Amino acid sequence: MSEDANKRGAAGSGSSSDEELIAVARVVKVRGVRGEVAAHLLTDFPERFNGLDELIAIDAKGVHERLAIEKSWLHGGRVIFKFAGYESPEAAHALVGRELAVPESDAVELDEDEFYDWQLIDCRVETIDKRKLGRVTEVLHTGAAPVLVIKDVEREHLIPLAESICVEVDPAAKLIRVDPPEGLLEI
Repeated sequence: MSEDANKRGAAGSGSSSDEELIAVARVVKVRGVRGEVAAHLLTDFPERFNGLDELIAIDAKGVHERLAIEKSWLHGGRVIFKFAGYESPEAAHALVGRELAVPESDAVELDEDEFYDWQLIDCRVETIDKRKLGRVTEVLHTGAAPVLVIKDVEREHLIPLAESICVEVDPAAKLIRVDPPEGLLEI
């Protein structure tokens, strides 16, 4: 899942909560003459913007600004936003490059056996016989199944996130148990 793939702390200026933030879009350019912006989607769920009243803009320094959404719509594979207080192209230019986020509690709910990439990052990985393999550092999306990049002090493992291999995935406990087929860990 790429939706809400980027997770950021909410401790920056302008934030009143310690809740983690989930990036759902990134402003790429100003659009039109009314202060609208076009944003690249960082979500597999573009419908999440329907009825959304507010987003949190995060700049390169980690400073947060709450933005009231006046209008939003999908256009050409991007989402267009008109935010309150940004009435001209010059004003809207200040938003270019910022990530747009929602609180973690507003992440789209997934089925029980689905996970966001950010939920898997830093999970401990061990085999079913308790052999420690390391921690998930990245989730690659290259083909049929996502691939977990697992690193420890000595080496890196690439393990497909497939039910037959990842027999227990518990993001709350930050633990993934695997039953790797013969030879997978030697690759």
